[in-house]
Amino acid sequence: MRDGLTIAAMCAQVLVAEDDPRQAEVVRRYLTAEGHEAVVVHDGRTALESARRLRPDLLVLDVMMPGMDGLQVCRTLRQESDVLVLMLTARVTEDDLLLGLELGADDYLTKPYSPRELMARVRTLLRRRPVSRPTRQIGRIAVDAERHRAFVDGNEVECTRGEFAILSAMAEQPDRVFTRAQLLHHTRGIDRSSTERTIDVHVMNLRRKIEADPRRPSLLVTVHGVGYKLASS
Repeated sequence: MRDGLTIAAMCAQVLVAEDDPRQAEVVRRYLTAEGHEAVVVHDGRTALESARRLRPDLLVLDVMMPGMDGLQVCRTLRQESDVLVLMLTARVTEDDLLLGLELGADDYLTKPYSPRELMARVRTLLRRRPVSRPTRQIGRIAVDAERHRAFVDGNEVECTRGEFAILSAMAEQPDRVFTRAQLLHHTRGIDRSSTERTIDVHVMNLRRKIEADPRRPSLLVTVHGVGYKLASS
């Protein structure tokens, strides 16, 4: 299990979606040789699921894949994410290029390509945004808001989107007391039917995941008559 310090020191996380195992392995090796973390998948549906779960810095996306092609993956992701997308394709017509870019790809590389050219494109894309994202460390808790990851004592905690929205908001201002209405504001985009009672349920579930004794919370603390706070010590 990687702790918060390791994540903060990582160069970039790259998701490689390529149905040719040998080609995918070549890409993976070149990426890891430059200090990146590379995760490889071999079909479109898995690529989409992995992009949603991992929230990588960059998606290297082959167009021709089984199940769901790269164009469909890119179209879907662009409705919910601004992840960098480098498309790989054997299609070489101008129409194919324009379609990929119109769907939201940041760059387009035609096959066959040299691994050195691929890495040059990767470096160029990654320079567009910071690839070292500081993790918020509050006592025993570490929160990486952009990658949707939380850790307690270095162990990753799986959170729902609503739970993570609350934890992330509180991590930005440790020791601040949030009312239920304020926390509800942070979850509105996730579930518009949420109520203040929903916040209590999210807090209860979070305590089960982050507290040594959820019945006697020391991290996510109730401030009676007001709301909740994330204690920094």
